[in-house]
Amino acid sequence: QLQLVESGGGLGQAGGSLRLSCSASGRNFSSYVMGWFRQVPGKERDVVAAIAWSGGSTYYADSVKGRFTISRDNAENAVYLQMNSLKPEDTAGYYCAARQTLGIITQKERYDYWGQGTQVTVSS
Repeated sequence: QLQLVESGGGLGQAGGSLRLSCSASGRNFSSYVMGWFRQVPGKERDVVAAIAWSGGSTYYADSVKGRFTISRDNAENAVYLQMNSLKPEDTAGYYCAARQTLGIITQKERYDYWGQGTQVTVSS
């Protein structure tokens, strides 16, 4: 069992930066693949980035590649999403997710644990 709590959302400006954090409580955090997803009302929840248990493998959606960076600190049971060069289209609810497995997962249906989400709003 893993509980996830996101923080760090808020209002950002186009071209600016925000950093999201996801804190996990539970055992064996280092054995979980972690993902960040985002969702706007009326649309599907889409993967933004994912990181394998060791941090050695990462995935980015094309829309954020080169602007966002996912990282994790297994000693702190935390995963982060550094968001640079923000665009208004990055506005969404951002969710942290976890699944206890090796490798990278990008499909939301395969994740077992979810946080409550944090809102990111980017003004132009």
